[in-house]
Amino acid sequence: MRTYIKQSLYTVPLFVSAEFFSQQQATGIVTDNSKSNINPVLIINVSNQKSTLSDASGKFSIEASENDELRFVKEGYYRLDKKMGKENFSSPLMVSLEKVEIEIPEVKITYKPTGNLERDNKHLNESRKVVSLRSELDEYMKSPMNEALPDNTISKTFKQDYGAGQVSILGVLDAAVGLFKKATELKITKANFTETQDFIKRVKQEADLTFLTKYGMDEEQIDQFLLYANDTRTMAKKFRKNFKIDVVEYELRVAFAEYKKTRKLDNL
Repeated sequence: MRTYIKQSLYTVPLFVSAEFFSQQQATGIVTDNSKSNINPVLIINVSNQKSTLSDASGKFSIEASENDELRFVKEGYYRLDKKMGKENFSSPLMVSLEKVEIEIPEVKITYKPTGNLERDNKHLNESRKVVSLRSELDEYMKSPMNEALPDNTISKTFKQDYGAGQVSILGVLDAAVGLFKKATELKITKANFTETQDFIKRVKQEADLTFLTKYGMDEEQIDQFLLYANDTRTMAKKFRKNFKIDVVEYELRVAFAEYKKTRKLDNL
C-alpha cells in the first residue's frame, strides 16, 4: 500500500506539468490576398474563449493549444477558421483573408435626351429640394456626436448582408464584444459612482494610453477623456465585471476618434 501511494504522488505532478506546458502562444500575421495589411483583425480562440486584435503591422499573439480552433473576423472579408496543429507553433502563422465581392447594381437611364437643353435639364438635374436635402444631410453627418451610442448587442450586422453592399465595422466588432459577454454569463448592471471610479483607475493602470500622451495630453486631460469615453460607451457598466484589456483598449480608441473631432489637441 505504501508503495502504491508513493507512485501516485510521483504520477500526479507529471499530469499537472503536461497540462501546464500544453498552453502555448500562437503568433502570426494577417493580410489580404494581395499581402496588404488589413488591421485590425479580431482573432478569437473558440476553444478557450481568449481573444485579441492584430496590431498596426497585422501581427498577433494569442494563447492556444494543439487542436484549438482560431477564428479570424474582419469587416468586408470572409471569416476564416484555423485548427491548430503541432507544426503551427514552430513558426508564425501566415493568414490571408479573402475579400467579399460586392456587386454594384447597373444604373439605367429611362429618360432619353431630346437635344433641347432647357427641357433635358428639368429631367436630368436634381430638383432644388433634393439638392437642399443632400446639403442638410452632409452638414448633419459632419457635425459632432452629442448622444451616447446604444448598448452593444449581438445584431444582424454580425451576419454580413452582402446584398446591401455595406457592413458597419463598428456593428461587426460590437457584435463580437457581445459574444464575450455571453461567454462569461455575467449580468450587466449599471455602475454606481464608486464602481465607475474604480473602473477608470484600473484602466489607467492596465491600458496602453500612449496614443493619448502623444497628442500632448496631460494627466488631467486624460482623466477628462476617460470620463467622456465611459459616458459615451458605457464602459464601466459593460466591462467592470468582465475586464478584457484588448476590448477596453479598442473601446477607448473608438471613443477617441470622436473625442478629437471637437477638441484642439497639440499633435493633430
